Amino acid sequence: MDKITIYTDGSALGNPGPGGYGIVMLSGNYRKELSQGYKLTTNNRMELLAVIVALETLKIENSNVEIFSDSKYVVEAVENKWVYSWKQKKFKDKKNPDLWLRFLKIYEKHNVKLTWIKGHNKNKENEVCDKLAVAAAKSKFLLSDTYYENLKNSENELF
Repeated sequence: MDKITIYTDGSALGNPGPGGYGIVMLSGNYRKELSQGYKLTTNNRMELLAVIVALETLKIENSNVEIFSDSKYVVEAVENKWVYSWKQKKFKDKKNPDLWLRFLKIYEKHNVKLTWIKGHNKNKENEVCDKLAVAAAKSKFLLSDTYYENLKNSENELF
């Protein structure tokens, strides 16, 4: 089975603010680009969601995948196995538990290596992902990041 190479990027226009993710998936002669925007979210949520959606898009379990991301938040949490201790502690004082749980569920179905790459460093596919993410964030067709919006609304009620 061919290795699947995936590039991901997330962006928020303001943090929080409108945001989006961009994905480029490559395998042999196959190329797929994905993006989606959200009304109110954060950069880290979009970075993590890009990786999740890319993995959820794979049709064959146990795929060999290398994901390139410019998010140290995502790459280090996985490669240093921090996310597992966060899960054991029920994500106490950690952000984005909804996405991390979703990530772990799909991550365990594949053979994944995450590699950090420097953003805005003339990596062709990373630049494509960035453009997709920003365009998605500026789109008229934005989805609601319901978990985040509900969290923000409940926090606002406390003050």
